[in-house]
Amino acid sequence: MKIGGMEVLAVADGMGVEVAADILTRPGVDDPWACHDHHREDDATLRLPLGGFCVRTGERVVLVDAGVGAFDDGPYRGGALLDSLAGYGITPADVTDVVFTHLHFDHIGWATHDGTPVFPNALYRAHRADWQHFVTGPAPQPHAVDKLTPLGPRLELFDTDTTIAPGLDAVHTPGHTPGSTVYVLSDGGQRAILLGDVVHSVVQFSERDWQVIWDVDPATASTARNRIADQAAETGDLLAAAHFPGMRFGRIITGDTDRRFVAI
Repeated sequence: MKIGGMEVLAVADGMGVEVAADILTRPGVDDPWACHDHHREDDATLRLPLGGFCVRTGERVVLVDAGVGAFDDGPYRGGALLDSLAGYGITPADVTDVVFTHLHFDHIGWATHDGTPVFPNALYRAHRADWQHFVTGPAPQPHAVDKLTPLGPRLELFDTDTTIAPGLDAVHTPGHTPGSTVYVLSDGGQRAILLGDVVHSVVQFSERDWQVIWDVDPATASTARNRIADQAAETGDLLAAAHFPGMRFGRIITGDTDRRFVAI
């Protein structure tokens, strides 16, 4: 995908499998998936791609999210991210920046491996609110602590919206987690937004009241998701999220009564 002079590459790491109705519901609707059966597998599961996006802008090579890592617990399996980068001719040493949309386990997996940073020349960045929630707060997540504390001085925390690289901006979008961040790419009159887990499935663009079990603040997450979708419908901005089928970009299309995501 090209956004002006910027190149955005989908970097696959693996796949997660969840029962669709267990993770995504609509309050007061008995079978919300009945109208969206084509978005799930024959066994009623969702296949959730795991990985991130690599942005080439100027002299910078920025990895947005680091997949689930060399990990296999049955439902979630990773391990392919470095090979996916290599397929684009990118080595770990080429990556100048690693930025996180949030700090759930399936987005930080290749931050470190066996206690060593995977990308030796990169500066890592995350929102301070997520660091405090997952690492230093009253209920730290062991996986996040193990994966992220070895970064030491390579990690830089931000607590305001900030420019990461030319044409790439971090915008705080809390709800899914306290520090959830989307990354806005803009160049040559074009814009795209890397959504992280603001959205887990494209069905969440269709009706406004979908809830996912992993949102820390469901009401705030829903407001953010619908605001982004409404704005993208007006502007034509491209949207992408690692968990979307094929990690494909798409646009929000609206009709007389509906709103939907159409992949390109």
